[in-house]
Amino acid sequence: MFSEETFEERIDCSGKCILPGLVDAHTHPVWAGERVHEFAMKLAGATYMDIHQAGGGINFTVERTRQASEEELFCSFQERLQCMMRAGTTLVECKSGYGLNLETELKMLRVIERARRQLPIGISATYCGAHSVPKGKTASEAADEIISSHLPKLKELARSGEIHVDNIDVFCEKGVFDLDSTRRILQSGKEMGLQINFHGDELHPMKAAELGAELGAQAISHLEEVSDEGITAMATARCSAILLPTTAYMLRLKQPRARKMLEEGVIVALGSDFNPNAYCFSMPVVMHLACVNMRLSMPEALAAATINAAYALGRSHTHGSLEVGKQGDLIIINASRWEHLIYQFGGHHELIEYVVAKGKVIYKK
Repeated sequence: MFSEETFEERIDCSGKCILPGLVDAHTHPVWAGERVHEFAMKLAGATYMDIHQAGGGINFTVERTRQASEEELFCSFQERLQCMMRAGTTLVECKSGYGLNLETELKMLRVIERARRQLPIGISATYCGAHSVPKGKTASEAADEIISSHLPKLKELARSGEIHVDNIDVFCEKGVFDLDSTRRILQSGKEMGLQINFHGDELHPMKAAELGAELGAQAISHLEEVSDEGITAMATARCSAILLPTTAYMLRLKQPRARKMLEEGVIVALGSDFNPNAYCFSMPVVMHLACVNMRLSMPEALAAATINAAYALGRSHTHGSLEVGKQGDLIIINASRWEHLIYQFGGHHELIEYVVAKGKVIYKK
């Protein structure tokens, strides 16, 4: 069927494997102010909330991100996306959320928009202004401000074509955004046409999964503390679960109940949760951890990092599998069995020979 066509490049794949490009369904990749010093604190026994309440964590990164110029943020973001591409990622979800004030959130979203236009990797953009409650405000006041000021501005910028946002996110957690504030923000985002894709049931059971299912959420992330009822509700609502093996591993949290979710028919996806607290670019590493710590099989992990992650971003009709009519996103690995991509822990640098997005080679070893 291609006898008349000419091609820029022919790749000999004898003895190699061709897989769909990997999809990373959850990242926080735009920030300044790394937190390598906090890793030592965590290793010494400090919890995520201990550090958060001492002014570290998200707060520390927010300060540095507010101070950084748009150009600085773009340069570091671009480097991170390149690391992700080399690890086989061809579509990535990118959140704002280290501004908390409108000005910095918009600065982050402009940086994401610029990457979306200029770089070959696919991007799903998420407004995450409700990532943390700003100092001096209650959750309810912060929610009011997001609904009355941030979202109308986003709507205006979307209309003028300056910024394209796909998803809305809230960190629904004890001591952060309670269920009621979360509901109000997500509902307002949904009315604007944004897909609901939020952080829920991570550190405490909050009934976030039940809320997400009720609101028609596309996806909920984390779910370490999800209830049985929440799992059933998500399965019924076709709301996907984005599981984040790096976070549970680094924060030494209990693992989310992936097997129970799969048995109940929940669409399980994976994300790297790349952020200053979980510094991992590699979906092959994420798949390995999902298999070992969350007890996924290798085929389940591959589906979770491709077609199901694409579903979590509302893109499974165009991304996530090698099918006629879909976008040409694929990776070629130097192994005769595809399982090597998961089996070799941290081995993707040697394994991945080509990464192709939209039919163009974007990385070649």
